[in-house]
Amino acid sequence: MGGKTIGKSVLCLGFPVSIFFIIINEFCERFSYYGMKAVLTLYFTRFLHWDDNFATAIYHTFVALCYLTPILGAIIADSWLGKFKTILYLSVVYAIGQTVLSVGSISDLTDRNQDGSPDNVAVNIALSMIGLILIALGTGGIKPCVSAFGGDQFEDDQLPSVAFIPNRNVTRSRLEFLQSSWLLPWFAIKNRFRHRSKEFPKREHWLDWASEKYDKQLIAQTKMVLRVLFLYIPLPMFWAVFDQQGSRWTLQATAMNGDFGFHIQPDQMQIVNPILIVVMVPVVDSLVYPLIKKCKLNFTPLKKMTVGMFLGSLAFVAAALVQVQIDKTYPVFPEAGQSQIKLINLGAFPATVQFQPQLQTVDIAPKEATGYMTFETSKLQSLRIISGNASKTMGLEQLEKNRYTLPFKWDLMDIKFPPLIHDNITSKPTSGKSLVRFINNFPYTVNVTMGIMDFGPLDPLSVSNYSDVPEPDMTYIISISAPLTAYCGVVSKTFGYGGAYTISIDGCVDNELKIKYFEDMAPNTVHMAWQIPQYFLLTCAEVLYSVTGLEFSYSQAPSNMKAVLQAGWLLTVAVGNIIVIIVAGVSTIKQQWAEYVLFAALLLVVCIIFAIMASFYTYIDPNEIEAQFSKEEKEEDKKDQDDNEKGAEADSRM
Repeated sequence: MGGKTIGKSVLCLGFPVSIFFIIINEFCERFSYYGMKAVLTLYFTRFLHWDDNFATAIYHTFVALCYLTPILGAIIADSWLGKFKTILYLSVVYAIGQTVLSVGSISDLTDRNQDGSPDNVAVNIALSMIGLILIALGTGGIKPCVSAFGGDQFEDDQLPSVAFIPNRNVTRSRLEFLQSSWLLPWFAIKNRFRHRSKEFPKREHWLDWASEKYDKQLIAQTKMVLRVLFLYIPLPMFWAVFDQQGSRWTLQATAMNGDFGFHIQPDQMQIVNPILIVVMVPVVDSLVYPLIKKCKLNFTPLKKMTVGMFLGSLAFVAAALVQVQIDKTYPVFPEAGQSQIKLINLGAFPATVQFQPQLQTVDIAPKEATGYMTFETSKLQSLRIISGNASKTMGLEQLEKNRYTLPFKWDLMDIKFPPLIHDNITSKPTSGKSLVRFINNFPYTVNVTMGIMDFGPLDPLSVSNYSDVPEPDMTYIISISAPLTAYCGVVSKTFGYGGAYTISIDGCVDNELKIKYFEDMAPNTVHMAWQIPQYFLLTCAEVLYSVTGLEFSYSQAPSNMKAVLQAGWLLTVAVGNIIVIIVAGVSTIKQQWAEYVLFAALLLVVCIIFAIMASFYTYIDPNEIEAQFSKEEKEEDKKDQDDNEKGAEADSRM
């Protein structure tokens, strides 16, 4: 495949070869960023063991930092290193950040006892935070440079390509221009304050007070930009909602069933958004907008953005409805001053259990269990088990706010049970997987294994600790071993995700292990597919809001101030994430569905405010205004030239 040279550029497929390197670099950068960002919240909760609110706050702090650092990148590029070196050096910083974050995620770094968890998690946290800061500096720093650097690769005579890239013929650097465009308003304010006396006539616009220092065209261009930036004020609320796909919505998916015939991880549900974007953008552009136009409806860009905000609000209403259904499947844990007790009858005879003093009586069939029964701890004194021709009492004083399990059985004219077992479960499994433990119902000590997991030797009626099932949608060989005992095993069932099970080891017949499953916590039952409607609504909102917003901003800004609006747009994303940080940090809302409703209501209010602001906006054509200034400037130059010629002619006559 040959290439040809035009000017200094080597072309390939009509584009400078360097463009393909830029595209590859940008693809790798985006792949790296979104791949890491997708699992970041789960990394915080499952590896660093942070609670949901703190993990959400740190996640959005990172995203906000990624959208604040472009300002720093633009300054470095325009005033110091230039675009190429800025992209190169910050890409190296980016790669170092990813490496440091990866090293920080290695549990063996401080896991001396090899239990799968770091012994000194502070080291992992420190490395992770350093890595994220470097990544934010890298991804944000190169963001304002890539498109402009791409534009620099084209020569002036490559007109077909130039139509699609930024204008490379800029007489002043972006930094210099940004400085003049933002100093200008402050000068106008100071000048107006100095001339606040009534003896000075009023001017049409407050920026006109800068005319003593700045030319009329720059003042007019600044007016255009400020009119658009004023409309940006309500916009952060949309991003506060939109960016929760990677935090709250991912955490919501951890409590849902991801079985689609193959298992979908909670973070993988985020792929619904880009898939729908690819589908929805052409559908909306080629079908929806033309249909609206045929209906003779004036669907202006600002109206599209308003509808986008409304759909974003509906998306969080849908998320709240899904959360209500999820909450119905959550186990009820004891509150302050309460304890919960579960009884398991491992014997061959039915039993009756009385909680004293006369609180509750339950009958339990052989090889069956009760659910978790809740008691006021201060009132509970003891329980009495009656089975067969025997009875036995256990004291229950000084129980804590927790769940307890008591396995028991009638055996040889006596009722046997171990000390009350502390379950040590206060929530759904943080790993997202299911938990399993074993009770030994043999009259002698056995060693229990499930797959490669060793639950250790268990004495009669003793219970192992809970362990994560590595792959909950797979089956495992459960087997026991004991001195002078032949092999005995059985294939387990699949456990699903988010559940907890106690398995009793009851006997061995013809080398087949006899077991019984007791469900301590139901697995996730609400299917992840129920998240698709909220993703669909949010994607439609993004198409109407984000795509249209950038299009509107660029259409209403002068050609040499588009960078200002790009910076302003990125700043709205950062502020939106800061809003989530504040809500996650100070909110006292305990129910997640209520928080979703709160965000939906806030966005709806902002949507109404934006609609009112938009109704007062008058659309302009910056090119026409700039052309008018150019025409006036040419006329003034011609007039000055004529005056100079007349003056020269008069001088010659003298």
